[in-house]
Amino acid sequence: MSLRTTFSINFLLIITSIFWLIMIAESKSNIQPPFSCDSSNPSTNSLPFCNTNLAIQDRVKDLISRLTLDEKISQLVNTAPAIPRLNISAFQWWSEALHGVSRHGKGTRFNGTINSATVFPQVILSAATFDAHLWYRISQAIGKEARAFYNEGEAKGMTFWAPNINIYRDPRWGRGQETPGEDPYVASRYAISYVRGIQGDTFEGEQFNHKFLQASACCKHYTAHDLDNWHAVNRFIFDANVTKQDLADTFQPPFKSCVEQGRASGLMCAYNRINGVPNCADYHLLTKTVRDEWGFNGYIASDCDAVRIIHDDQGYAKTPEDAVADVLKAGMDVNCGSYLMKYTKSALTQRKILESDIDRALHNLFSVRMRLGLFNGNPIQNEFGTIGQEQVCSKEHQDLALEVARDGIVLLKNSDNLLPLSKKNAMALAVIGPNANTSETFSGNYEGLPCKNISIFQALQSYVKTAVYLQGCNSVNCTSVEMDEALDVAKRADYVLLVMGLDQTQEREQHDRTDLGLPGKQEDLIKSIAVAAKRPIVLVLLCGGPVDVSFAKNDPKIGSILWAGYPGEAGGIALSEIIFGDHNPGGRLPVTWYPKEFIKVPMTDMRMRADSTGYPGRTYRFYTGRKVFEFAYGLSFTNYSYEFTHVSQDKLYLNQPIAAKAVKKTGPTSYVSVSELGKEFCNTKRFSAQVLVTNHGEMAGKHPVLLYIRQAELTNGNPLKRLIGFQTVTLGPGDRAEIAFILEPCQHLTTADKDGVTVIEEGTYYLIVKDKEYPINVVL
Repeated sequence: MSLRTTFSINFLLIITSIFWLIMIAESKSNIQPPFSCDSSNPSTNSLPFCNTNLAIQDRVKDLISRLTLDEKISQLVNTAPAIPRLNISAFQWWSEALHGVSRHGKGTRFNGTINSATVFPQVILSAATFDAHLWYRISQAIGKEARAFYNEGEAKGMTFWAPNINIYRDPRWGRGQETPGEDPYVASRYAISYVRGIQGDTFEGEQFNHKFLQASACCKHYTAHDLDNWHAVNRFIFDANVTKQDLADTFQPPFKSCVEQGRASGLMCAYNRINGVPNCADYHLLTKTVRDEWGFNGYIASDCDAVRIIHDDQGYAKTPEDAVADVLKAGMDVNCGSYLMKYTKSALTQRKILESDIDRALHNLFSVRMRLGLFNGNPIQNEFGTIGQEQVCSKEHQDLALEVARDGIVLLKNSDNLLPLSKKNAMALAVIGPNANTSETFSGNYEGLPCKNISIFQALQSYVKTAVYLQGCNSVNCTSVEMDEALDVAKRADYVLLVMGLDQTQEREQHDRTDLGLPGKQEDLIKSIAVAAKRPIVLVLLCGGPVDVSFAKNDPKIGSILWAGYPGEAGGIALSEIIFGDHNPGGRLPVTWYPKEFIKVPMTDMRMRADSTGYPGRTYRFYTGRKVFEFAYGLSFTNYSYEFTHVSQDKLYLNQPIAAKAVKKTGPTSYVSVSELGKEFCNTKRFSAQVLVTNHGEMAGKHPVLLYIRQAELTNGNPLKRLIGFQTVTLGPGDRAEIAFILEPCQHLTTADKDGVTVIEEGTYYLIVKDKEYPINVVL
């Protein structure tokens, strides 16, 4: 072989080796990294954004500076792709965890090593417990299970689009079941409890985990969003005409609490417009209010396809690029959908936005991912990294699901103490109804796959000698009934339990109800069985929204009524325990139950306050019409009494530290703006009210105690009364306990004027617990 030939071969081998080295390096750079800043790509770990010793804002600034324009734009949508050259993993922003880790959304799967999760009661039933610490424990459990899914490789993201804290303004709303009810104070307390629990913060006080989030909560749907699809109006095109007063004292308080006290890391802007402006394009709402006034430190997501809808459905934006500009300049950060992926670059080319608008959004997005510990390599290295599969469907969490269901179920009627049924009798029980032998209804919507399934009928069988089941209706819509069979079964039974109500075919997302009665022939079936049965029957209602059951309320043949909402995976057990007296119900309705004639009121009318034209108003705070059941109504197997034992101040002087010019008059009433009083004044005017609660019955019970306030003179559209505090107490037979409420005048004695300004008015106020009142005079 010649020297020239040898050189040629060696040169070829060198060139080939270099080629393959380049190819290998290139292929490695395109490997999808399992975690951002993962050790599998050490070349990027020396970059500042991977340095965990730096402040998050410095790490984010460095990261954004290294992205190309196309890479930046790719991160503005919910399905954010990986950027392999920088060792940045893919991320899915859209996960759901309304009342347990959900199979809905795109971030979590149930077909791997984890195939179920604890399904807690639907939110509307959890709210009926009026127990803020219990809500916190629920969300703590959800947060642990969510982190376990991620740690086990079954989740693509850790940002969960919950809680839904919209006010349940209209009883027909299909998504009312997802909310804590109609009261802004309850919704506010729920928001704080849920956010702190899932994110891994403390329940009370100012101790927040600044190092890592256990999971990220996202309060939705901001704001004045409570209509899905009613007649010819849907949530995509609805323009909500909302007064400043209603916005200030009804729709905004839960979101303000979510941000200021809950410290949520996410917020979702709603589809609808408010007074002509889409929520996701409203700079005043997203930036001036949320960030500048409330101090929000997190990301803002659009509801899914909301950016597209601003152009395609609402016609608010003339071009797709205008829609992109509208939302980015307003302060939105991530688009659920693909609209920003498609049109952001052309919006930039057309000079409708600046690259700094994109960078601003990216700063918020990557900051949250870093706060989750997702830019620190394998998440097992952070404080939540040891949470594993054993935390999902744990006995502790399943027991908690049962506890919540027990405490939330509401006893609406119990004539002649029909319930609890005796466990000593070897009775024959008939269990009839389309919801009697299914556990699917229990889960409500945005559900996961439950750890276990047990129906009411199955749970009841451990209590009785003989239990006979009959569906009664062809389905929940009850278009046909098995009347003859049902009457025959009822006549032969010692007791009859009817399990009726609604399910997701009747109320759900994108499906509002058009009436408030029971579906189809359910009412006819109930009435007929009540006549045929030997004894008064027990009626159990599964539903999120209220139904007009006035016929059952007034029928002596219907002895007891229980509302069980959608009680989660343990609902069948909880109902059985209540029916047979192993648990004393203490839940209270978190929403007013309206009569059927309320449907004459247009669902699109956003006014909260009644007026002289016959408009009845909405919710217990303003509604003046007939009610089937009041807000916070609920019975027990025992009796309680209440007494105000001590109120530290019965006269409050508010005018001493403020200038006389701060006091204003509206007609005969003087008032002062809270903002003019100042924080120092507000903090020094706290006072206490103590209430003695006594259990006069023969059964122990857990009992919510609710404190309201009302003004002697109702002026300026002030509420009839409003809730300002609630606590739960557990009392044995004959036991008594004193509960202390701490009241803050700048929060609990305030109202909103017609301009949406928070004020305190002079005059007489009454603290109310049940049928007891205590007067307080406010002097300006």
